[in-house]
Amino acid sequence: MHDLGRRFTRHRLAIAGGLVSVVLLAGSMSASLIAPYRFEEIDLKNLFKPPSRSHVLGTDELGHDVLTRVLYAGRISLIVGLVATVISTVAGVVIGLLAGYYGGLLDDLLMRVTDVFISVPPIAVMFILAKSLGPGLRSIVVVLCLFGWMGTARLVRGEVLRIKSQDFVEATLALGSSDGRVIARHLIPNTLAPVIVAATLAVGQAILSESTISYFGLGIQPPVPSWGNMLQNAQEYLWTAPWLALYPGFCIFVTVLAFNLLGDGLRDALDPKLKQ
Repeated sequence: MHDLGRRFTRHRLAIAGGLVSVVLLAGSMSASLIAPYRFEEIDLKNLFKPPSRSHVLGTDELGHDVLTRVLYAGRISLIVGLVATVISTVAGVVIGLLAGYYGGLLDDLLMRVTDVFISVPPIAVMFILAKSLGPGLRSIVVVLCLFGWMGTARLVRGEVLRIKSQDFVEATLALGSSDGRVIARHLIPNTLAPVIVAATLAVGQAILSESTISYFGLGIQPPVPSWGNMLQNAQEYLWTAPWLALYPGFCIFVTVLAFNLLGDGLRDALDPKLKQ
């Protein structure tokens, strides 16, 4: 554990990504406490106001305070990204464990299903499913979960195939341990490192996917803000009120970059072959 911490702290970009992720998460989750206005509050006397002392990031076409809506939008986008990542990661781990450990027909079946999902153009199907299920938070999470588990499943399967052939696993089975005990005590702990890294990187991808779907009007719907639908609403005002697109777009960029840097740092720190 000490070596892990030492390797991670040497990765300065990863530390920066982790700090930025924490700040974004804390700020978004505290939106109701720190936001200067209510996100649905309309002020028809202050439409399209550029950044000022009373509205630090300006106002939009309905007089909404942009800073307030960016904070609340971050809560929605981060919740979607984290929840979708957790669910799809758990699903991928379960499928990968079953396929890698039991092998045979079950492995062939699960991997062929995985191949089918990988071969399908995800964005196009996401749009179709989002439109079929109806826009909203629940629909967007379902859509992201359906297309977020395949990489984890293949990763875990490969790790399980490698680990289960090692002497300590074969010795445990020879002593009469049950399959459940072998999986819980040996396989899951030894696959956690790559899964954690993959999940960290997947959070940024999920946030980006949510923003893309919401941008096209099939995700989170106004008046509830997300960074994606804020960009969608701002596209017709790019020249007259550029700040409406600048701030949510910047938040998406910084959040995805921060989680990717954090994932890169964790990957380097958890790599047992890494020489320091």
